[in-house]
Amino acid sequence: MGGVHAPGASEASAAQARSDGGQSHARAVLTAGLRAVLQLAAVALLIGWVVRAVPLLLAFIAMMFAVAVRTAGRRITTNRTWGWAAPPIAAGVVPVVAALLLTGLVPVKGITLIPVTGILIGGALTATVLGGRRALDELEVRRGEVEAGLALGLLARDARLEIARPAAADALLPGLDQTRTVGLVTLPGAFVGMLLGGASPVQAGAVQLFVLVALMAVQVVAVAVVLELVATGRLHRIADADVSSTAAEGE
Repeated sequence: MGGVHAPGASEASAAQARSDGGQSHARAVLTAGLRAVLQLAAVALLIGWVVRAVPLLLAFIAMMFAVAVRTAGRRITTNRTWGWAAPPIAAGVVPVVAALLLTGLVPVKGITLIPVTGILIGGALTATVLGGRRALDELEVRRGEVEAGLALGLLARDARLEIARPAAADALLPGLDQTRTVGLVTLPGAFVGMLLGGASPVQAGAVQLFVLVALMAVQVVAVAVVLELVATGRLHRIADADVSSTAAEGE
């Protein structure tokens, strides 16, 4: 009798798990939508005040960066190493924004700097999350291959890189596809916004091209840095308790 009922119980448990997973995703979508409404409403109220002074402008950009770091870090891991999501985002965004400011392509004005910086931070966030998650997932699934590399004399960093690099590189695919199909499949926001604002199609296209190139550069740097952090073990998914116990045993 036990053997007869076990398959049914197993199927029921699997169905329940799928149902719970579906409800969880539905709640996540609903929550994200509500948050978007509230956050956009708050930004709409603050933006006119923030753009009037450079210190407020810089503080607002710093807040954008901090939120991106926490969001990306928590998506990759739940332990204390999530803070290492900051270097990939900063390494990609800071040089590009600095170059844009120094060359005069983007003036130090909130009405221009905030949207451009937001686009770049958002791109770095996405690339960091996808690169970090894919790299760590691959290392978990192919742990035996990493151990085999160590047995052959490879350094831990090199053994992890061999496994994680191809998976992390997939994080660049969304950006590459967007760039390849721009104007044919999608009409990006900067292009449409400039057209609606009265700019010529040539001007709108030039600005959009600049944004896409800058975004690709940011994402490439972000993926490279997060891959290095995963390969060196600075960004991982080991529970804090396990790290503490391992350290205690070493002592």
